[in-house]
Amino acid sequence: MAAVLALLSSLLWGGADFVGGTVSRRHRAALVVGISQFAGLVTALVVAAAAGAFGDDRVYLPWAVLAGCAGVVGLVSFYAGLAAGTMGVVSPIAALGVVVPVLYGLLHGERPSGLQVTGIIVAVVGVVLASGPELSGRAGARPVVLAGIAAVGFGVALLAIAEGSRHSTLMTLVTMRTTSVLLLGGALGVALTRGFDRGELLVGLRDLALVSLVGVGDLSANLAFGLASRRGAVSVVSVLGSLYPVVTTLLAGVVHHERLGRVQLVGVVGALSGVVLIAAG
Repeated sequence: MAAVLALLSSLLWGGADFVGGTVSRRHRAALVVGISQFAGLVTALVVAAAAGAFGDDRVYLPWAVLAGCAGVVGLVSFYAGLAAGTMGVVSPIAALGVVVPVLYGLLHGERPSGLQVTGIIVAVVGVVLASGPELSGRAGARPVVLAGIAAVGFGVALLAIAEGSRHSTLMTLVTMRTTSVLLLGGALGVALTRGFDRGELLVGLRDLALVSLVGVGDLSANLAFGLASRRGAVSVVSVLGSLYPVVTTLLAGVVHHERLGRVQLVGVVGALSGVVLIAAG
């Protein structure tokens, strides 16, 4: 069940990233992220209230705040890196964030089988390749540094969600979303005081619905991953939950007819092979 939930989180994250990335072609990425995070927060509050989760032990609190902060840092750094460099440089580096929870799990006594360790390595390499690495030319220092920060941010967010979910999955998500919305709202307020064009904040109903769907999808992915981390080893489920770049890449090929390079195709096959090895272990 842990593996199924982790894979479900990858499907949801990949789908949400694809839709969010598509809408970001028409609106500022920061605006898309902010609206989606707010939609996720509203959904999380409704679900938590219905489940009576507000009275849960607050041991989750520091982990949830850390997840929110790390997630925002990761997203901002990722988009800034894409703006400063090429996706073929930034995305593969950012995808390596999964190493953070894997190492944490191993250092804290998790012992995957030999087959699972092989699957973890194959899957991580596959995700990096599926992200479309740039194999020629040089990348400037700035996008590489930003991609590295994004990787750490994403990895810490995964780890913090997993640790917070051990105490309360729903309240971890509520607090995480509250933190991210407050941070993004503060950034927006600063931008408005510095002459940010208010006209860029206008979003049509269709795009608003799509971005809200992104927020709900992202929240659902977090929930699935949080539940998976309660049932399985963090070092294993974090890898399965980090296959979302493969989903995004495949959707881009099917919907936008983007051609996949040979390296990306090898990466997709590698990532799927890694899943099989992890499941078999």
